[in-house]
Amino acid sequence: MTNVSSIQTSTAARGSSARVVDTAQFLTFQLAGEMFAIGILAIKEIIEYGMPSMVPMMPPSVRGVINLRGAVVPVIDLQARFGQPSSPVGKRTCIVIVEIPMGSEYQVVGVVVDAVSEVVDIDAADIEPPPSFGARVRVDFIQGMGKVKGRFVILLDLARVLSLDEMESFAQLHTEPLALVGQ
Repeated sequence: MTNVSSIQTSTAARGSSARVVDTAQFLTFQLAGEMFAIGILAIKEIIEYGMPSMVPMMPPSVRGVINLRGAVVPVIDLQARFGQPSSPVGKRTCIVIVEIPMGSEYQVVGVVVDAVSEVVDIDAADIEPPPSFGARVRVDFIQGMGKVKGRFVILLDLARVLSLDEMESFAQLHTEPLALVGQ
C-alpha cells in the first residue's frame, strides 16, 4: 500500500491564505469489537454478506469465493487471517470488496467485517507508527494508528494482510502429508 501522505492530498483554507494538509480518507469498520480502517482508494464496493462457495484445501482465512457480476472473487475472513477465531455472521456483517496490487496487475478480493462504520478523514499528523508489541494483529499488517474522535483506529496495510502468495504458502504447509519419523 502507498504511504499515507501520498494517498490523497487536500487543501484547507484558513483566512485569506491556503495551506496544504496531507489527509487521507479511510473506511472504518468493526471486527471483534475493535475498530479498523482501510484506505478508501482500495475499496470498490460494500455488499451484503452472502454465504461464499467453499473451495477445498484453502487456508482457514479463506471462507470461499463469491460470484460478483460474473467474476470469481475470493472472500477472506480477517479475524481468521489475524489468527483469531472467525467472527459469527450477524445482521451487520458485510463483505468489503477491495482491489489490491499484485505485481503489475490488481486482484479483487472480498473481506468479511462485522460492521462498517463510516468514512473518515485522517490528517497525516494524526497517524502514529504501528506499535512494536501488544497488538492482536501482526505488526507488518498495520500501516499505522490513526487518531479518530479521541480514539485510536488500526490502519491496515491491505497489500500485506491480503498477500495471496503468503496465504497459498500457508495452505501448502497445512495440506502436505506429514512425513512419519523413522521412514
